[in-house]
Order: sequence, then structure tokens, then C-alpha cells
Amino acid sequence: MAPQPKKSGKQAKTTKKFVINAQQPASDKIFDTAAFEKFLQDKIKIDGRTGNLGDTIVIQQAGEGKIEIIAHNELSGRYLKYLTKKFLKKMQLRDWLRVVSTSKGVYELKFFNVVNDEADDDED
Repeated sequence: MAPQPKKSGKQAKTTKKFVINAQQPASDKIFDTAAFEKFLQDKIKIDGRTGNLGDTIVIQQAGEGKIEIIAHNELSGRYLKYLTKKFLKKMQLRDWLRVVSTSKGVYELKFFNVVNDEADDDED
């Protein structure tokens, strides 16, 4: 068996792009995308430390109610979903909004479907 070449300690840089779409709640004026962007910049951890983004992660608003995260290192979508849920809980919006993955790397904030029985309202 031929000897295998040794792999260097550094891996190739991977670039991932994530989009968090909050158009629906932002248009209803219950979700502040600027505050959410600042929350992400403060809370995303790199190498176990917050506030260590540097050039490796770029967070920017992309249109009305959309936030785009471009990571030049390992960053998981589940971690962004976790931070989004944490922000919703902090702003007391977790009871009305949920985070749904619509496609790979795209997360969307949607309202819960609330079914009102009109028959129950008439009985009161």
C-alpha cells in the first residue's frame, strides 16, 4: 500500500450563506430587523468567544425584513435558528412566531396558524 500524503492542519476555507427572512412580521411592525442584526453580531460565538466576528462572518440587511449572514468558516444553520429563537423569546414574540427552514440555508419567520371558532364567539 502506498503511503498517503499527510493532510495539513488547516482546512480549505468554506463559505456559507444563510438568509433569515422576517418580511411578514417586519411588515406588521412587530419585529425589528435592526435590533435582530445587532443581537446576532453580539451573540454569535467564534472559537468560544462572543464579539469575535472579524472578517470571518458578515451580517447585513438584504432588503426589507431580510438578514443575510455570510460565513467564511464553519457556522451551522441550527445555531442561527437557536439564536433566532433566543431573540424571539427575549422580545416576547415566541408565542406568535416560529422559525421554519424553507430551503437549505434559508430560514423564515412565520406566524402560528390560529384557528378561531366563530361558533364559540357567538355563544358568549
